[in-house]
Amino acid sequence: MTSAEPKEFFSTAEAANMLGVAHRTIQLWVEAGILQAWKTAGGHRRIAVSSVERLLAERADRLAPPPVVNTSRQFSVLVVDDDPALLRLYELEMSGWDIPLTILKARDGFDALLQIGRHPPDLLITDLNMPGMDGFRMVATLRGDPAYRQLRIIVISGLDTATVSALGLSGDIPVFTKPVSFARLRSAVGTALVP
Repeated sequence: MTSAEPKEFFSTAEAANMLGVAHRTIQLWVEAGILQAWKTAGGHRRIAVSSVERLLAERADRLAPPPVVNTSRQFSVLVVDDDPALLRLYELEMSGWDIPLTILKARDGFDALLQIGRHPPDLLITDLNMPGMDGFRMVATLRGDPAYRQLRIIVISGLDTATVSALGLSGDIPVFTKPVSFARLRSAVGTALVP
């Protein structure tokens, strides 16, 4: 490749440097499908330039600063997803935000309901398509219980919004399609937690 040809990929270290994140975060983003990548014969990851540029553009798309969150207290957020790598990715990303968060994790709706029964979080972020108890049943259970009817919920799903609506998810719940822009998720979390 000559220097005049456009670059088509970055190494993991180059992508981490461009995005301002740790090397491990890049690996998790690749495993979660947020960044498109492949491995060389030698086992090194190569990250598509277009993937990195897309994430950079999403960051630049922030038209307004995120909502200011009351930082006089710690907020608890329960994240529910059956993919352990994705749960870890959410935890890493959210722990770097300027919001005082305690991040709890659950692997399905049943596990989440048990945790909510013991310690109701300030916010629930959930996938919908999970084995065991899926997100639809979990949300319906919460909305049917007066004690949890007002629990703030954000959905992140691989299902398109038309399917989510057709399957009866409440219209007051923000729905983001996977892979979610962390800038948009940060804004939604900030908005949900603003008193």
